[in-house]
Parts: sequence; C-alpha cells; structure tokens
Amino acid sequence: MASSPATIELVVTTAAPEATRSLAERLAAAARAGDLLCLIGDLGAGKTQFAKGFALGLGVDDVVSSPTFVLMTEYAGRLPLFHIDLYRLADASDALAGGLLDERQLAGVALVEWAERLGDALPASRLDVVIDGTGDEPRRIALRTADPGYRRYLEAAA
Repeated sequence: MASSPATIELVVTTAAPEATRSLAERLAAAARAGDLLCLIGDLGAGKTQFAKGFALGLGVDDVVSSPTFVLMTEYAGRLPLFHIDLYRLADASDALAGGLLDERQLAGVALVEWAERLGDALPASRLDVVIDGTGDEPRRIALRTADPGYRRYLEAAA
C-alpha cells in the first residue's frame, strides 16, 4: 500500500498589506500553467491583497479586485490568472455546475478565494495559502502542500 506524500508547510508573518502583496508577488515567480492556489481565511484576512500581489508578480496590468459578485475574473499576464471567489456559493456542486472550474485554467494559474467550500472536490495537487489575522494585526500566512511539485512556492517565499 503506497503512502500519501507528507504535507510540508512554511509559515510567514506579514505586518502590513504591502508585505502580503510582496510575498505573493515573489510566489508568482514560481507559477506554472495549471497551478491551483487555494486562499483560505476569514473576511478581511487579506486574500484579495494576496491576489493583487500575485497578479503583479505575473505582470498583470489591470486593477485586481475581489470577484465576489462576478465569481471569476480572468487577467492576462505572463500566465493567464483566473481569480475565483466562492464566498457566495454553498458548496462544490454550485462551483462545478456553474463552470467555475474547467480545463481553461490549465493554461494559467487559478487563485481560489474561499476554496474550502470545495471540500472533497479540491484536487490534491495544489498550494493552500491559509491566512490568519484581520484588521490591523499581523498576518500569519501558512503555505501548505502535499504535492512535491508545489515545493517551489515555499522555496520562492523563503
């Protein structure tokens, strides 16, 4: 019986939104087509700030904002960026039925806010970005993956 790969984690603390964006910008340098980054955290944790920095790191010129009401926004950069927000959806069936997750994203990077709403539908091959903290307090950002191919993100953050 084969064992599943161990989850590896790197924790970074950022003291301001600019630092969260800067971290994400560094991570974008490691991005490859087909990558999935799952942004997890409470309202106000900084998921959209992370997305803004990641977009900047991909060379996106457009203004990045939370796609809560449109559910997904696509941006052109070094790789296409698919910024998805599942806040308004109840569960994975809503996201899958609505076509939010499809093969187009294999050509770029998918950043999914509120990714935990996908539950068991989340693929094992992904990077979880878990952001703890709100308001003016520092953010504790845990980068976690069980996929050895995503270790490059942890190396880019160090």
